[in-house]
Amino acid sequence: MDTFELPALLAGPIVRRVETHQIVIWMATSKHYAVHPELFTIDTDSKPFIYEPVPIQNEQNTVKLGKSLFVHLLKIIPANGLFPADQLLGYNFTFSNNGECFDLHDLGLLTAENSWSIVYGDLKYPSLFIKGSDQNSHFLYGSCRKVHGEGDDTLILGDALVEKNHIDIVNRPNSLFLTGDQIYADDVPDPLIRIISKFSELLIGRRESLHELDHRLSHEPFKESINQINGRQFIMENFCQFTSGSAHNHLIEFGEYAAMYLLSWSPVLWELAQEYDLFESFHDAFDNNHIYFRFPNTDYYQKEHLQEKKLLKNRYFAEQELITSFQHSLYRGARLLANIPVYMIFDDHDVTDDWNISDGWRRAVRQSALGRHVVSNALASYWAFQGWGNNPDAFDECFVSIMKDYMDGLINGDMKKHHDKWVQLLWSFNHWKFVAPTFPKALFLDTRTQRKFDLKPKPVKIGSIIEETNPPPQLINKIEWQQNIKHLLFSSGWKKNSPLVIVSATPVYGMGLIESFLHNYVYPLKVLGVNVNTKFDFEAWKYNGKGFSTFLNHVSKWEPSPCIILSGDVHYGSAVHAEIEFNDGRKMAIKQYTASPIKNMSFTKLWGLLMKIAVKANTINRTNKDIYRYCDHSYCIHRLDERQQPDKDKYVWMDKLRYQPVSHHSIIEIQNHLGHLTYSDQSCKNELLK
Repeated sequence: MDTFELPALLAGPIVRRVETHQIVIWMATSKHYAVHPELFTIDTDSKPFIYEPVPIQNEQNTVKLGKSLFVHLLKIIPANGLFPADQLLGYNFTFSNNGECFDLHDLGLLTAENSWSIVYGDLKYPSLFIKGSDQNSHFLYGSCRKVHGEGDDTLILGDALVEKNHIDIVNRPNSLFLTGDQIYADDVPDPLIRIISKFSELLIGRRESLHELDHRLSHEPFKESINQINGRQFIMENFCQFTSGSAHNHLIEFGEYAAMYLLSWSPVLWELAQEYDLFESFHDAFDNNHIYFRFPNTDYYQKEHLQEKKLLKNRYFAEQELITSFQHSLYRGARLLANIPVYMIFDDHDVTDDWNISDGWRRAVRQSALGRHVVSNALASYWAFQGWGNNPDAFDECFVSIMKDYMDGLINGDMKKHHDKWVQLLWSFNHWKFVAPTFPKALFLDTRTQRKFDLKPKPVKIGSIIEETNPPPQLINKIEWQQNIKHLLFSSGWKKNSPLVIVSATPVYGMGLIESFLHNYVYPLKVLGVNVNTKFDFEAWKYNGKGFSTFLNHVSKWEPSPCIILSGDVHYGSAVHAEIEFNDGRKMAIKQYTASPIKNMSFTKLWGLLMKIAVKANTINRTNKDIYRYCDHSYCIHRLDERQQPDKDKYVWMDKLRYQPVSHHSIIEIQNHLGHLTYSDQSCKNELLK
């Protein structure tokens, strides 16, 4: 890895927050470049197109995250007045460093004939527009994009839609919402983990001194296995106290998280890995002792070792094929990100599966020095690659200063110098939520770090087993609702009786038939000793009736008209309309649309067959039919017959649900897809691109 240099531009440009008073664009480079933007209005009615320069000011914010990793957030500010709304704008960047000077054209990114071009059609530059009018807002949305996920990367369908309408701003999508699991930190493919670790060291300039956090990493087998394929499951479970069942290659170091983001956003590192032949075959990895085996190759374990080798070989080959498919889609994915404002929020896999699933999980991980450190690395990388661009003003000088100080220490080999302060900052930070300046405005909720864990035991019956257990968490605590979220929304300029989009990583309204399927086929596994709470993610708004009711209560008091919820997480697409009535007479209507996964089909093989049977059986019964429910004062939710009407003193709220068809008359889509929502004059049209 010391025989070559990283390319100048590692990822980007990615368009982030776009408003009439600022355009924010993100990129990552291998050197500290001064970056100078150019902005143009594009007159597409003229042939050829006319490009008029726009007077601008540039505010460059750069953080050095490693010896060869610099993340830039460019704020392009109008020199006079405001940027024009509903006007196609093109942009370019010039990079300079010690006599070196080049722009996006010099990198080949503006040459339409190149496969890595980021321009559409006959345009000279990547383009964007600032939505001004209140007609035909087009949102793309989705979640769960895994490098080696099953199926094709449907982000390219968003690219195709923008390409089709690239000069038609009435029909061109004006925002992309990524609603969680932009990376899978816990589920990393075997053929990629050692390449990620190599790039990590090259980006940062050194490896992290993890043995300073846990001395057991200085001893075998962990000293070697942590650097081997398939070698981290025991470490993550027993040293970090994580619960992911797919942690055999879990990301640990900050540089590994950074490398995974670069590999997810851009084809650059993939091309570098191919150019320098960094991909190993399974046989080479085996011969070079790069694979960790639970069963050693000894006479005593020979049978088990050969069986394990066969399983790992099959997994390796399957993942190799899937990541090759992903790599080919990255060129079009990168083009999309360069031409549309992108707003992102985390879910658990951006950090680790089951992140903050329970109070016990959080306490156990926080008490583990290594676990606490890995979560901090994940959040630091989330900030640098996702969170910072959502709302730069949410991160003040103190926050950025602490990040810079820690990274400087990490680069210079003194990881502990600012470590405690850095960890405390990231574990206590509560401003990941934000409002996107779209029309309608979009409130992105943080359902991971602001949870409330109820410690009262709850009786649960599974089969013939009756036991007490901690209830699932409220995904957002009461104080966060009452003070922070409300203040954030109204200070953004949003007003009552205006349309509002709420983005929740996990659906507020789940699909009853999916939950019934899980309850009937998965929950009974607990009788056999399977930890279903962490294995199958029994966490959602509906699983805590009090938290669900708090959500409905607060949102209803804002009086959005209409209220639209966009979500992902659950690996199926759906649409549900709900009408809610509270016991004090308040009423609210909600339209919820779920799109997941972008690339990670989960209901395959036996689970897929069972799910398809369940879907087919329930679609006829549920399509265009109303479901009635009520919530009592103990926050238990009950089904109602249409003819029933509970007394007002017996319920907190009642609702009526209707599931809408989303695919071939089915109310569920389990293939990979990307959501496309069109909002116009208080009407919504939702489709799933697949």
